[in-house]
Amino acid sequence: MSVLPIVTYNDPVLKEKTKPVEMIDKELEKFIDDLFETMYNARGVGLAAPQVGELISIFVADADLMAEETGEPAYGPIVFINPEIKELKGEVIRMEEGCLSIPEVRDDVKRHESVVLSYRDRDFDLKEQEFTGWLARVIQHEYDHLQGILFLDHLSAFKRRVHKSKLQKIDSGLLETEYPLVPKTIAK
Repeated sequence: MSVLPIVTYNDPVLKEKTKPVEMIDKELEKFIDDLFETMYNARGVGLAAPQVGELISIFVADADLMAEETGEPAYGPIVFINPEIKELKGEVIRMEEGCLSIPEVRDDVKRHESVVLSYRDRDFDLKEQEFTGWLARVIQHEYDHLQGILFLDHLSAFKRRVHKSKLQKIDSGLLETEYPLVPKTIAK
């Protein structure tokens, strides 16, 4: 397994929609392992393929540590291939979010407390499942990445301006992180 560099918010790849995965092969299996390795290395709870420069419809998640703190169901590490949100359910909850592609920037985002998702698992078997709690939030955040949407896009213009100095620090390449970032100029 390898730790992949994560592209930053200003890379055009993060504003594009992904393409569906047609089949599982050894290369994709390794990529999935690398996504998990990269996510855990960065102390994240979710990571989408575009965040490492790949425009394919896949993300990984593991929100068990957060769920344990609140007594929510634990799902373990999960691979979501070609996900499709079927229904957003429950109350809309405002909570603080962050993103590995936008280090040091956090703000409140409204998300539904439950999501019904159709997806293919690591074996490429088709599933449909309802997720709640922290994992539902992570799924909605990562699904947005597959649509070319960042959590910043959910913020008002005023809120985005509040984060301007931190975003400029990311733009300049001066931000130090505990995980590898790839400058926009060399990202895929």
